[in-house]
Amino acid sequence: MSSKIICNVLSRETRVALLENRAITELYVERGADQGLVGNIYKGVVTKVLPGMQVAFVDIGLPRAGFLYVSDVDQSVNGVMSPGDTAHGEDDLDLDMEGGRRHDHHLPIEDLLTEGRQINVQVSKNPMGSKGPRITTYITLPGRYLVFMPGVNQVGVSRRIEAEGEKKRLRETVWSLKEEGAGYIVRTAAEGMTEADLAHDIEFLDKLWQSIAARSESLPAPALVYQELNLVQRSIRDLFTRDFTTVVVDDVDEYQRTVEFCRSYLPDIADRIELYEGDEPLFDVHGLEIEIERALGRKVWLKSGGYIVIDQTEALTAIDVNTGKFVGKVNQEETVLKTNLEAVKEIVYQLRLRNLGGLIIIDFIDMEKEESKEKVYAALNQALKADRSRTNILKISELGLVEMTRKRVRDSLSRTLTTPCPYCEGRGVVKSPHTVLYEVYREIRRVAGSVGRERLVVCNVAPAVADLMFDDESDYLDEMERRLDIKIAINTDYSLHQERFTVEPG
Repeated sequence: MSSKIICNVLSRETRVALLENRAITELYVERGADQGLVGNIYKGVVTKVLPGMQVAFVDIGLPRAGFLYVSDVDQSVNGVMSPGDTAHGEDDLDLDMEGGRRHDHHLPIEDLLTEGRQINVQVSKNPMGSKGPRITTYITLPGRYLVFMPGVNQVGVSRRIEAEGEKKRLRETVWSLKEEGAGYIVRTAAEGMTEADLAHDIEFLDKLWQSIAARSESLPAPALVYQELNLVQRSIRDLFTRDFTTVVVDDVDEYQRTVEFCRSYLPDIADRIELYEGDEPLFDVHGLEIEIERALGRKVWLKSGGYIVIDQTEALTAIDVNTGKFVGKVNQEETVLKTNLEAVKEIVYQLRLRNLGGLIIIDFIDMEKEESKEKVYAALNQALKADRSRTNILKISELGLVEMTRKRVRDSLSRTLTTPCPYCEGRGVVKSPHTVLYEVYREIRRVAGSVGRERLVVCNVAPAVADLMFDDESDYLDEMERRLDIKIAINTDYSLHQERFTVEPG
């Protein structure tokens, strides 16, 4: 599989697209005013401990305090990382780790932390909505081939490295190189790497940790102790594998910084960094803008004529599969199966591109045969293996539903690139003019009893409602005036929201 990393860099926004076989599969966006915090290490002060929720809030010098769950607090609060909980996207870990210990949190948070205490924490999830960043006292430092876990005497291996012999070789090599008390997770990119490659990574990470520890000692809290690499450098470090041919950057300054970064840290990649100097925008050259726009839509058409509908809510994401224009050629069961199988590929593609996380419900078209259900489930399971985010799926239910979860680390694409509609307040609908009209009628009846001698009621309404009142409903207004013995004056207010109106005595 041929893959590329495409980097579009502007002064206030950086976009990194991951291309697999010329198709965009993942998109990362970072803006100057909204730079990601995941991976940053802070020296913070505990400001509040809530025993009832088993949560603590920590001031780390940001507008919103970080929230720290009891499960993210090491019992000694010494910055140890629990196996399998990295903050840097290596979600595919072999959890059968050797050596050391794992903490089972038996102590309540009020016995672990007190208000005013200074602790080192690392951001594991960016702020989302009204929530502050999620933080952890378990510190991790990712390198090219390894993730360093200070204070944990363990070695784990990514489960994406499937060959048992290679897993054993890597684990034994790292055990022989590491110091006592240090822990490492072997990343997918380490497959096939030599002992010298791994030793270089260990040396770099050890020096980095020593500098972080020294900086933490010297700074007053709250303070930023360590800032993660920028988006382009992070993407190269975390995404670049043997499948990738090039990294293309369209900004001269960023290109030079990236080459310098790779020469000092990833010398085997430095000659694969390319500077794009064409006149046409880089994303347009690869047809990415169209795909990004498509990923913001609710309906996605399939090649066969079927389609899927994706609705993202606060609680979950619902995906509905429909046959649409596809009528098949043999029988209904085969038509349904073919549509569902085609939908599986598109759904997994959209999950990655849109970065949809949390609870996901997929409503496949109902299939009568168990064999068909098994084929769709197996296809979904297989397609999800290419996803770097951790997923868990359940079997297809009798109603044709699949329940699954996908680890959420950052906001979805739609929440990154869009904002709730100010007119409908994010609902996607507004009351119809007729509905508002009848609300106006009811309000007129309420106000009619309090009008003075002039018997005048003044209504200020939006244009669509006014049009109805002047045209289709004019006869009924005349009838209301006779029955209530009032005069009704209609004012069209072009600044009013369609759902808003006022009814007052004149």
